[in-house]
Amino acid sequence: MERQIAKDLLSIGAVFLRPNEPFTWASGIKSPIYCDNRLILSEPEVRGRVEQAIADTIRNNYPGCEVIMGTSTAGIAHAALAADILRLPMGYVRSGAKDHGRANRIEGKLKPGDKVVVVEDLISTGGSVIEVVETLRSAGAEVLGIVSIFTYNMKKGIERLKDAGVKNFSLSNFDVLAQVAAEEGYIPAEDVERVIDFRNNPSDESWMR
Repeated sequence: MERQIAKDLLSIGAVFLRPNEPFTWASGIKSPIYCDNRLILSEPEVRGRVEQAIADTIRNNYPGCEVIMGTSTAGIAHAALAADILRLPMGYVRSGAKDHGRANRIEGKLKPGDKVVVVEDLISTGGSVIEVVETLRSAGAEVLGIVSIFTYNMKKGIERLKDAGVKNFSLSNFDVLAQVAAEEGYIPAEDVERVIDFRNNPSDESWMR
């Protein structure tokens, strides 16, 4: 599954690897990779595989799941589609509370004690998804864990998830994608080590040698 999803993300341009022309993230970090999993929604064949993989991952790893919650905004559609496959209730968590109406941050029905799985499209340092987990816990939910489409496998993200006491299962990851990208001709084989060096220490720009 990890290799198939990696191939899919590369084939539709949801992930770009461009080590010789780095992207600049909002943080100012120079990166050889850019990921936009929202493009999955525009590709029916890939979308079908991704949503089925999310549903299967929830079914296999979180069999007690009662509610699926998406992250705002990119995780919402994937949570909804996977919830439809599994015939489970679905909702989502806003990035901030509404400033009108009931001032909800959690949208959809959620009862104290509900067993929840969070669906996220991308995990880098893990900060935003952990905030969602803590919001759900504060509302009384039992968060079983996370299913993400792609993770950079960054040390900071792994440590944050561990400290928060939350599991994550990703459909694919940076290491697998780098290998597949080299095999499929997206990057030269000698660039795999460079991009992995970036992943291991994003603040060290020596990978751009």
